[in-house]
Amino acid sequence: MKTNSSRQYPATRPRRLRQSGWIRDLVQEHRLTTSDLIYPIFVTEGDNHQEDISSMPGQSRTSIDLSIEKLKQAHDLGIKAAALFPCTPSDKKTDDGKEAYNPDNLICRALNEIKAAIPSMGLIADVALDPYTSHGHDGLMDGDEILNDPTNEILAKQAVCQAEAGADIIAPSDMMDGRVGIIRQALDDKGLHNKAILAYSAKYASAFYGPFRDAVGSGAKLKGDKKTYQMNPANSLEALREIEMDIAEGADMVMIKPGLPYLDIIRQTSDNFDVPVMAYHVSGEYAMLQAASHNGWLDYESTLLETLLGFKRAGCSAILTYGAIDAAKLLKD
Repeated sequence: MKTNSSRQYPATRPRRLRQSGWIRDLVQEHRLTTSDLIYPIFVTEGDNHQEDISSMPGQSRTSIDLSIEKLKQAHDLGIKAAALFPCTPSDKKTDDGKEAYNPDNLICRALNEIKAAIPSMGLIADVALDPYTSHGHDGLMDGDEILNDPTNEILAKQAVCQAEAGADIIAPSDMMDGRVGIIRQALDDKGLHNKAILAYSAKYASAFYGPFRDAVGSGAKLKGDKKTYQMNPANSLEALREIEMDIAEGADMVMIKPGLPYLDIIRQTSDNFDVPVMAYHVSGEYAMLQAASHNGWLDYESTLLETLLGFKRAGCSAILTYGAIDAAKLLKD
């Protein structure tokens, strides 16, 4: 940090640089643009079908055709990337999560159709088994144990299917050890060298994920918790070790999840590593803003933009947020 200890009042008056809007804009240190936003979307089966998500006001599960319309709106507003999450039918959820690597599954069909309809929209595919398992966990299970290495084999198959279906970025969010390297090798073996990996390198065992699990239908099925593979919220050095390992294994970008409670992790990651750092402004964080707004306690629009700017100030290259379309409209206005 640059300092000048000789600066004193009255010769120095910091308010000079705040006295009008044009001066504040002129000296602004960080800026939020629509290019910084990633729009998450929940895809469900059917045609012309939409289901509101009660715990996430303003969000819904949409069939592929309606998802395309939502993404066209986002694209027209200047949002250049979207992250897709499937709401897998219950009858296709199994203990082994094999639907995850079915090339004709919901997410692969969505990737294919969206890419055909909006070729210039960047598509990010989530790699994890929790939308596909009957027990709601991100990996295969043996009793109460989450199996690391066998899960990695399934994740690699899932990643290849998604990449071949049209995903531009593969985003493993499972937190299994070693999965980035195995996925990178599987993609390269198929000639998919240009598919980037956005690794959820520091994904914490957080209480802020509840509405998301409602949205994808994994919450009610979850047996136990995810603390044996997602990170302890008390740890920060562990996050840096995880990030270092993922980069060494081939991650092109890293994700910190959740966002607001972990701004210190974002800052440390940005300061210590030379890859793009992203944050997931998760469902619980978004739901809190909406709930406070609906009760008249906060102004949603102002607090949303302030929150997203905070991510940029902490060192984020981009933010995955359910408020992406709302923020893009505000920025455009």
